[in-house]
Amino acid sequence: MTIILIAAVGSNGVIGRDNDLPFRIREDLQRFKRLTFGHTLVMGRKTYDSIGRPLPGRRTVVVTRQLDWSVDGVEVAHSLDDALKLDDALKLAEGNDLYVAGGGEIYRQALPYADRLELTEVDQAPEGDVTFPAFDRAEWTETAREPYDGYAFVTLDRRRPS
Repeated sequence: MTIILIAAVGSNGVIGRDNDLPFRIREDLQRFKRLTFGHTLVMGRKTYDSIGRPLPGRRTVVVTRQLDWSVDGVEVAHSLDDALKLDDALKLAEGNDLYVAGGGEIYRQALPYADRLELTEVDQAPEGDVTFPAFDRAEWTETAREPYDGYAFVTLDRRRPS
């Protein structure tokens, strides 16, 4: 299983404001769908609430501390470790990756496990209350960059010891 963090990140690290995205980039949303379709999405409850429904064509796992929280079509885990064990127990088929889709605390917890980062680096510094966790770029190799007007799609793979 490959663990991938996927996020649109402002130049100041902001990824959220008032439980919503600080920017709407149609191509970013299309890329999110293209990359995650057919895979597992793990997200926190607040992120799920901001979306409001399970996304079609993806297995959705919501991490929440609320023991009585449930939604039809959504699997519940009470910690990130539980979410990862859930996928381990199901022995994800080859090629079925696990995408972590936020929010800030889930990204922070998942970063040490991540094999890849799929980022949309946005050339804006919006105000916000949620940030992507800081990470050491020296631990990552940029394997793809697609620049556009005002943003770039960037793929970073974790460097492995040789």
